[in-house]
Amino acid sequence: MSTRIKAPHGSPCWVDLWTSDVDGSRAFYSELFSWEALEPSPEFGGYFMFTRDGVPIAGGSGDMGDLQANNTWKIYLDTPDIAETARATVEHGGQIHAPVMPVADLGSQFVFNDPSGATLGAWQAGTFPGFTVLDEPGAPSWFELYTRDFAGAVAFYSKVFQWEIHAMSDTDEFRYSTMMNPSGEGELAGIMDASSFLPEGSPDFWAVYWDVEDVEGTVKRAESLGGKLVQGPNDTPYGILARLEDPAGAQFNIRSKH
Repeated sequence: MSTRIKAPHGSPCWVDLWTSDVDGSRAFYSELFSWEALEPSPEFGGYFMFTRDGVPIAGGSGDMGDLQANNTWKIYLDTPDIAETARATVEHGGQIHAPVMPVADLGSQFVFNDPSGATLGAWQAGTFPGFTVLDEPGAPSWFELYTRDFAGAVAFYSKVFQWEIHAMSDTDEFRYSTMMNPSGEGELAGIMDASSFLPEGSPDFWAVYWDVEDVEGTVKRAESLGGKLVQGPNDTPYGILARLEDPAGAQFNIRSKH
């Protein structure tokens, strides 16, 4: 387990679910990860939070007016200057979909696509730093970009979010780099060259991994709750991994550390 007061600059600091089945998703993840789904907030358009042991762990929302939810998890990266990050996003080939917007005194955000088309958000914290617990059951464990434009992604995140990049592998069979904590302690996210296996027409995307004690047991529980197994479980040097899909169609990963 690790706890923190605030996310390091440029690192994943929050995740939320855009779901077409708010009630079903609230029930599914509460049962699966022992989360509590707080009541939707009318002030914030029905946005709600999941907590675990009283600590915010993720957010969620349903359709937004005429915008129908696309059943995805979205990752937010921390920034100390959201206006400058929005400017740099456009300068380096990104596309902003929801402009910079304050969220009461909690912070400010915008939503964008990186140059390869992967969707994510940026968050400048006010009173709300995002999640503060990682690497324990039911908490975020890892974050990963699957991209067809590996070199372009490395350049974009280095320039816009000042990532310090460490190349783990650079072969045609496995090309992968990680974002290093600016303090030099640990890795915070990964970029995978997925050009050889992403299906044609499938967009580049960011994935969140949730920590679990037992991957096979969690898969069975998810299936009993109406979810389904998409990939795995696979025993890897980084833990036992599996990709699941919730009943509404949102995909997410789970990970145990053996």
